[in-house]
Amino acid sequence: MSVLVRFDAGARASVPATQPTEGSSGDDLLDAYSRAVVRAVDEVGPAVVKVEVAKKSRGRPQGRGRPESEQGGGSGFVFTPDGFVLTNSHVVEQAGAVSVTLPDGRRFGADVAGDDPETDLAVLKITAPDLVAARLGDSSRLRAGQLVIAVGNPYGLQHTVTAGVVSALGRSLRARSGRLMDNIIQTDAALNPGNSGGPLVTSTGDVVGVNTAMIMGGQGLSFAVPINTAQLIIPALLRDGRVRRSYVGIGVQDVPLLRRVVCFFRLPSESGVLVVSVEAGGPASRAGLREGDIIVEFAGQTVSGADDLHRLLTEERIGLRLPMSVIRGTERLSLTVEPRGRD
Repeated sequence: MSVLVRFDAGARASVPATQPTEGSSGDDLLDAYSRAVVRAVDEVGPAVVKVEVAKKSRGRPQGRGRPESEQGGGSGFVFTPDGFVLTNSHVVEQAGAVSVTLPDGRRFGADVAGDDPETDLAVLKITAPDLVAARLGDSSRLRAGQLVIAVGNPYGLQHTVTAGVVSALGRSLRARSGRLMDNIIQTDAALNPGNSGGPLVTSTGDVVGVNTAMIMGGQGLSFAVPINTAQLIIPALLRDGRVRRSYVGIGVQDVPLLRRVVCFFRLPSESGVLVVSVEAGGPASRAGLREGDIIVEFAGQTVSGADDLHRLLTEERIGLRLPMSVIRGTERLSLTVEPRGRD
């Protein structure tokens, strides 16, 4: 198809805008990228909520009988049809009262069913009819460069959509509790205050992360807790309201193992857990673990990623002397570690 462009003296060149033909749909005007984002938002959007929190102030203002309340909030998403909502722990920190607003404008009071500051995750419970639950995906299948979409309420602007790619996997991020959160997803999907607790989804609308933080002043540096980590702790939050776990005092990230290493040591997995930091005086330090070691087995179980290690560091293992197998350089070492409890 040719387009005639006429240049008139004293006038700008003009090109007629392409008009959709009769019978064409809106999708015809969208490229593949746009269609992927739109369909993902259509899938997860009805489950994304706005979380509003009245936080009790710690001090007692002079001349008043009651402490003032501070307002805060963030985002979340319904993950069960009976009203359980996943959000960030720091969103509901010191909450006096919590409310949840659905995309259709309905607003309900919410109870904090469980809270785990060490993974920055919390579960809320609302009682409401006709809820739509988000579909949870598998964050272990993510790849750097993959399209991801964030939906949330930055600065209170409800149901805001941003898109980007997975910038990196296996990052470490320090939670407000001081614990180093492992296996964090880094993305360049723009996040702002208020996005916290909202879902990070794939092009098919599957939730693969819970948006948790951004680097203030940075550009395109945003982070999310993997949904696989969330699925590990949700049962404990629903059952006990908290997660009591053992710990060994290390910061870790997932790493692939060289094929020759896998073959030489006859390992059942092609990945392990790289030790990136060791807490001074902690159980791992006393056991002789060092930065740069790669954990491949713990308590007799194969460890192929940080989630495997977290799954094994249960309350029942506090105080037990447990074997840990690590790759250090060209050697495979057997260490004995005694996990502590963390209250």
